[in-house]
Amino acid sequence: MFAKAAFFNALVSAVSAEILWDGRFNDLTSSADLEKWSWSNQVGPYQYYIHGSGAITDYVNLDSTFKNPADTGSKQGVKITIDETAKWNGQTMLRTELIPQAPADSINKGKVYYHFSIKTAAENAPTATNEHQIAFFESHFTELKYGANGGSSTNLQWHVGGVSKWDVELVADEWHNVAYEIDFDAGSVSFYHSTGSEALTKTAGPFDASTSSNGADWHLGVLRLPGSNDADGAEDWFFSGVYVESGELTTSVASPGGSSDDSSSAPASSAAPSSAAPASSAAPVSSAVAVSSAAPVSSAAASSSAVAASSTVVADVQTPAASSAIASSAAAPTTLTTVVASPTSAAPSASSPSSSSAALPDEFTIQEFVAWLKAETGSN
Repeated sequence: MFAKAAFFNALVSAVSAEILWDGRFNDLTSSADLEKWSWSNQVGPYQYYIHGSGAITDYVNLDSTFKNPADTGSKQGVKITIDETAKWNGQTMLRTELIPQAPADSINKGKVYYHFSIKTAAENAPTATNEHQIAFFESHFTELKYGANGGSSTNLQWHVGGVSKWDVELVADEWHNVAYEIDFDAGSVSFYHSTGSEALTKTAGPFDASTSSNGADWHLGVLRLPGSNDADGAEDWFFSGVYVESGELTTSVASPGGSSDDSSSAPASSAAPSSAAPASSAAPVSSAVAVSSAAPVSSAAASSSAVAASSTVVADVQTPAASSAIASSAAAPTTLTTVVASPTSAAPSASSPSSSSAALPDEFTIQEFVAWLKAETGSN
């Protein structure tokens, strides 16, 4: 059940934000459902074609234990695996990636927020001596990275155009919650981050970026560049709470439709920690050039209504949608301490709806209430 303040904040966030694409795996029974998608039958939330020659369960698996426990809006998360068989289209990189199957021009215009949580585990941990490109766009204007070709790095890094702007030590079984703020019109990106169940806060940005996307070129998953002496073996990466929204940023890790016991759904603060790398309008160095089940609540309560590689590595990553050059930057990352604020928001004043065309039941989900409230206020 919601505390009253948390319920009000959840309502404010839900009404003012709109999910443009939902990739939280809530409607999938198992990863086998992803195989129903094809170029001639584009169904489900994801395009699944970038993977190795093995069975889908060699590379993608779903389970409730694979999600951030604080994300009550997600029923399950995904474990994405790469191993020596995960080579796609004759390439030498190891890669397993899911691409949003989103409505045309829905997630690549205006100001939007790409949400996801990510972690690794002690078992099948990633190598620190290979560069990993994670949750990246085809043109690599923004992405996460891990590891370093020709060196070693255990930091999770956020990059803009191939330049590291933020990093933090990647520790096994610690969830990192991320939102990319992308303003496609203004050509800028910012980075929101937290760990565990903490609310998202802005930790870096805004930075100028070549924000180009066709709406089907964001890669949820991991691409590992080959090194000089790569050992065989699997690596596992876990993701949950994946969705794209517009409007008010949802800062709560309990993604829309979930419950929360605090007020972490308040609007995000625009204040960035002082140790974040300063925004710059200069073109980034070595940037790649793109070619291309909520808990029910009572109606009584409702009425109160990403260190980069030191040597440049270029890899061909052609996909059916587009192609790009992948470049590593020699720029060193800027390390900062994540400051977690305690966001607050004003609760809406209580009111008793009187013009509803359909009465609410005694118990209802947040989604049902939001739909009803939007109809009442004419904000559909």
